[in-house]
Amino acid sequence: MNPVLEIRNGTKEYRGVPAVRDVTFTLENGEVHALLGENGAGKSTLTKMLAGVVEPTSGEIWRDGEKIELRAPSDALKQGIAMVYQETSLIPSLSVAQSLYLMDANRFHRLRGIYIAGQQFLQSLNFHVDPSALVSSLGAGQKQMVEIARAVHQDAKIIIFDEPTSTLTPEEKHQFFSLVGRLKARGISIIFISHALEEALQISDRITVMRDGAHVVTDETSAFDRERIIRAMVGRSLTDQLYGAQENRVTRTPIKKTLSVQNLSMGNVVRNTSFSIFAGQVTGVFGLIGSGRTEAAKVVAGVLKRDFFHGGQVRLADRDVRYRVPRPAVRDGIVYVTEDRKLDGFFETMTIAENLYLGAMASGQTKSSTISMTEMKALAKLWTDSLNVRAINSNAKVIELSGGNQQKIVVAKALAQKPKLIIFDEPTRGVDVGAITEIHQLINRLADEGIAVMVISSYLPEILHLSDRVLVCRQGRVVEEFDGATADEETIMFAAVH
Repeated sequence: MNPVLEIRNGTKEYRGVPAVRDVTFTLENGEVHALLGENGAGKSTLTKMLAGVVEPTSGEIWRDGEKIELRAPSDALKQGIAMVYQETSLIPSLSVAQSLYLMDANRFHRLRGIYIAGQQFLQSLNFHVDPSALVSSLGAGQKQMVEIARAVHQDAKIIIFDEPTSTLTPEEKHQFFSLVGRLKARGISIIFISHALEEALQISDRITVMRDGAHVVTDETSAFDRERIIRAMVGRSLTDQLYGAQENRVTRTPIKKTLSVQNLSMGNVVRNTSFSIFAGQVTGVFGLIGSGRTEAAKVVAGVLKRDFFHGGQVRLADRDVRYRVPRPAVRDGIVYVTEDRKLDGFFETMTIAENLYLGAMASGQTKSSTISMTEMKALAKLWTDSLNVRAINSNAKVIELSGGNQQKIVVAKALAQKPKLIIFDEPTRGVDVGAITEIHQLINRLADEGIAVMVISSYLPEILHLSDRVLVCRQGRVVEEFDGATADEETIMFAAVH
């Protein structure tokens, strides 16, 4: 039988540089096909060609044995192909129900009707999202649920998921995997892009690995294990480096207290929480969604405001500080690296060099108050080389980079500000195994250099691998502290839940 979808010898070039080179890929009816590779390997570009978002420079696309032309996403939808993007494509000013029924002109303005229908549909997927809520009010995980629900609602026969679980909690991931099973049982074919190799091994029927824009291997999932996938992705083994064993690990001794937080409060989200951050250590912060961990960090960095009365005390070194905006915090050496790089991390239509230079200017690290092209180019070269950013050159726009390289730019912009305290919020979300190792090495190097590092992560192996101290948040406050060398997943999760 013919594959339900196929691209033959697909190539996509940007400014003469191939992002995908001569790739042939097939999707069978009713299968889950995992597409894996490092950031910049060409996964998203390949699937965007299949979804009509970008046109191939050369090659052919076939649907059920017939050659088709996909010049826009609407062409793909007519062929029954829908894509759920890694970065949300929802309109912030619309409600959840309006987002689901956006393509239905007859029902879009009948708000009561679509709220009822939307609630029933979301409940059928076991997604707990209020259909009347504005998209702008949703968290990253809930936005991802709406994206997934919209693709299913379009009655697509082929659904492409690009990092669908990166913002979901463990319970929400379980619900998503159950949904994938139900879709597969209905004969729907799924392409699943993920950096979580265990997820790909768990739910896929076949796995394809890409590297440097080219096809490396396609095989039945049963023929793969984690080691084989990593070797195909990066050309070497990373098993010993990635989330290595805890045995014989020695935690760093703190140099001095950099930050002291006492009774910090912000509405019902952060409630009377207290903690300290020390120079020369990595302090890991773990908590479930809604635990207040990110909000507390944002208050410290001036992204959010704490309560005016009874808001608590924040001391940086030996003085009290209260930031209402991030700029004075950056000037004092506190830098927050956002979990949502597309929304808050960079200016997507600006170049790499411009983004890094703006970061340095915001902290007063540039030599003059006017723009110096020489200084900008030197700064861009320094950080793109240091963090191994894969781009055509520093004049490439950040939106043209892969997700992992975009994350490196966000980190580079923060480091260009020469922080005394740097807060990483989900630093490896949507990042491949090779880049994860690089970012982890960077975090350890910063602590070794005497900088105070705070890492917020939903992934317990990452917390245990990096942290000298582990703080656990629950219901708006820090409830437990553990030594990074002796803590284990069960103990930390128990503290986060009970």
